Amino acid sequence: MASTSTSSFDYASQQVAIYLNGFNLIIGIPGGFLNILVFLSLKTFRENTCSFYLIIVSCLNVGQLLLGALSRFVISGFSIDWTIMSRPYCKLRIYLFQTFSLITLTCMCLATIDQYFATCKRVRWQKWSNITTTRYLTAITIIFWSIFSILYPIYYDIVLSLTTNKLSCMNTNPTFDRYNTNFHQIIMQGFLPNFLTALFGILAYYNTKNIAYRIVPLVRRELDKQLTSMLLVQVIFNTFSLLCYNIVSIMGPYINTSKDPVVLAKFRLVQIISYSIYYFYPACPFYIYVCVSERFRRQLTYVLFVKVFKHCKRLQLAANEVEPQP
Repeated sequence: MASTSTSSFDYASQQVAIYLNGFNLIIGIPGGFLNILVFLSLKTFRENTCSFYLIIVSCLNVGQLLLGALSRFVISGFSIDWTIMSRPYCKLRIYLFQTFSLITLTCMCLATIDQYFATCKRVRWQKWSNITTTRYLTAITIIFWSIFSILYPIYYDIVLSLTTNKLSCMNTNPTFDRYNTNFHQIIMQGFLPNFLTALFGILAYYNTKNIAYRIVPLVRRELDKQLTSMLLVQVIFNTFSLLCYNIVSIMGPYINTSKDPVVLAKFRLVQIISYSIYYFYPACPFYIYVCVSERFRRQLTYVLFVKVFKHCKRLQLAANEVEPQP
């Protein structure tokens, strides 16, 4: 009876992993590229400091989906685990995924803080929101987390898992595993970025409610309102996605000590669901922006049907030109 229940939960875990991760890939990768296209195509966004962070986030979100959601989809759907086929890939994947994740979360924090400074009524604080500072902070963030994440390929390797009795790309150092579980996953990738983005997102939203009473150019005022509303809704969505993952990470060390195979199978299902929900935050920003901001919808339409169409037409005319005969 227990083996039947275990098999049922394992089958459910497999199906959840296939469909939820497949869904994340189908919507997330095109959405990420559309975000990049809109942000880079319009001068309004290219010259804005908050948008600069969102461009970095959009690029790395695509990377997270390819490294994380795609691997889980292939493992569950086709029983192909690339991480146990190649030791270098095992180490490179965990390094890039952790680096991308930390840079993304940091840039989201910096974007909300920057938007708070940009909408602040104090001119001295507004000066902190400038493109030079933004580029320096982005470079420091990328360099710092790239160096910090070197610990992951050092301690991750292909080993025989004691719980599943199968080869797995996993952490081989107990001390680093405790740090990763109790601090990194819960604090660095959860409660700390959630707290900072929520705090400054709400403060920036409060600033935009009073921005109409200040002497601010109309274009800048509308852009600040647009970006703040987009960020605030994304922060709320990210908090939900990361919170599920954080709660399961806290429960994991206690439930994995159980000797009951049914309990472990149930928890594996909960883990798969939380991991799949985790990938909602890199998969859904584009659709959040489209739903929240009417201005973003108009900008998207303009980029796709005016700028891209004109560019394709120019390329077609150039290809059809016939050089004059000598």
